[in-house]
Amino acid sequence: MSLDPITLSVIQAGLQQVCDEMDLSFSRAAFSPVIAEANDRSDGIYSAEDGALIAQGAGGLPVFVGTMQYSTRVLIEMIAAGTVAAPKPDDIYIVNDPYLGGTHLMDVRFARPFYRNGKIFCWLSNTGHWPDTGGAVPGGFSASATSVEQEGLRLPPVRLFKEGELDPEIYAIICSNIRVADQRIGDVKAQAAALMVGEDRLNALLDRYGDDTVQEAIAELRVRAETQMRSLIDEIPDGTYRSRAWIDSDGVVNEPLAIKLMVTKTPGHLQFDFSESSPPCMGPMNSVLATTLSSVYLAMRHIFPEVPISAGAFAPLEVLRPDGTFLDAQYPRPVSGCAAEVSQRIAEAVFAALVDPLPDRVTAAPAGTSGNFALGGHDPQAGRDYVMYQLSGGGYGGNADHDGLSNGCSTIGISKAPPIEIMEQNFPVLYHKYAMREGSGGAGKHRGGLGLEYEVELRRGTARASFVMDHGRFGPQGALGGADGAVNEVRISRSGGVYTPEHLSKEQDIPLTAGDRVNVKTPGGGGYGDPADRDPDLDREDRRLGRV
Repeated sequence: MSLDPITLSVIQAGLQQVCDEMDLSFSRAAFSPVIAEANDRSDGIYSAEDGALIAQGAGGLPVFVGTMQYSTRVLIEMIAAGTVAAPKPDDIYIVNDPYLGGTHLMDVRFARPFYRNGKIFCWLSNTGHWPDTGGAVPGGFSASATSVEQEGLRLPPVRLFKEGELDPEIYAIICSNIRVADQRIGDVKAQAAALMVGEDRLNALLDRYGDDTVQEAIAELRVRAETQMRSLIDEIPDGTYRSRAWIDSDGVVNEPLAIKLMVTKTPGHLQFDFSESSPPCMGPMNSVLATTLSSVYLAMRHIFPEVPISAGAFAPLEVLRPDGTFLDAQYPRPVSGCAAEVSQRIAEAVFAALVDPLPDRVTAAPAGTSGNFALGGHDPQAGRDYVMYQLSGGGYGGNADHDGLSNGCSTIGISKAPPIEIMEQNFPVLYHKYAMREGSGGAGKHRGGLGLEYEVELRRGTARASFVMDHGRFGPQGALGGADGAVNEVRISRSGGVYTPEHLSKEQDIPLTAGDRVNVKTPGGGGYGDPADRDPDLDREDRRLGRV
């Protein structure tokens, strides 16, 4: 290597800073609270040759670490095959097709070729969660969908911006198929502007160090990430490790789905085999291959966080294609629950398999649900339609050192719940409760963190509520003798009675009128270790503070 360590480190930080500024720009300019406040988005830099990940923003959703790499590679391949129009400078492609490296339809990806000296040097890409892309229910989380068409508008890669100009015809097609279309222009322009910010910052970095030097640094960082990951994998004794995680139901057939995992460790290499998992399901809890791969990658990022984000870090991780299971969904299987829910069960299976050989690194299972709650209706006071999307936190699993974090973000992201003041300002709702859920953490030497409880009332007009959550039947797994965390609970108070969904935390099109309330209790994390070994002082402190 001709680069000295200091220059390599500075370029690495510079690439990271480019992505961080794209993230910040995207959130600050977006209209939708799910992006602007919850930060349900991600930005990254990808190789011009194969779409391999070069850098990703530290504030981006981890679940996109694999899907954006996958979708960029597919876009490059489709351009080479002539099935997608070749790019020109300042073009921006839009795509949300789950089967082309995506997640669910609400995660919309933009990709912009970055040119230097007339050639594509790399790709800049980002993903943002749009609050609605059409489909059967507001918000896209159709709990009983049986085909992807019921979930919303599916977009193949097309150039939404052509040489810097928004294509009005393509934009009109999109707006004609989604709800509250007049509000999408803010998110579209914010998403495109973030890529423009990335272009400016990356040009500045290249101007400072030179194209060849930065390319050399990118190649070296990829090699180092792979070497470091292989070294850390060798902390695991050679052998085979098995685990199982459960999906409550698919939203249509009220029976559990099993994720069965076999991890095989050989020197510097981990193989993940999900082939014994349940077959494809009727409802929206199927996972596309890109999301399944990304779920394994993000789980290993949780276990070995010191490895830099790079395609090299994934090289030692072999995920066998789970043909014939619900973790390799094919068109037209519905997939709205794959990114927010199934991905977290996959990560939970990885944690459960590796907690025995890596007890000091792996935690008990976290809450493992994003708490997807969508509310769509008409506000008579404002004279407009709306789609509200709420995500929520839950308890983290206990670990070797301490109790789990309470009300933490989901396993697959660092999205935060939008402030209730913002939600009440934008939508006709009133929150009566937003508090820690006492007693929800699983018992253990180190107990699981607490989940969240909130209660929200519809103040005006009528609306329809939809939920795609999980862990309503099975609580997050305890580890090494720890107890499971509390299950997810959803209750709807209306017409003087209380309604509980048949699928516990999955339901769609629940009619609400002014004065009706929705109460959600999210799971606590699993406990770690034998509860009999817990420090009595910690028990007394929990009781004094009302945690249990």
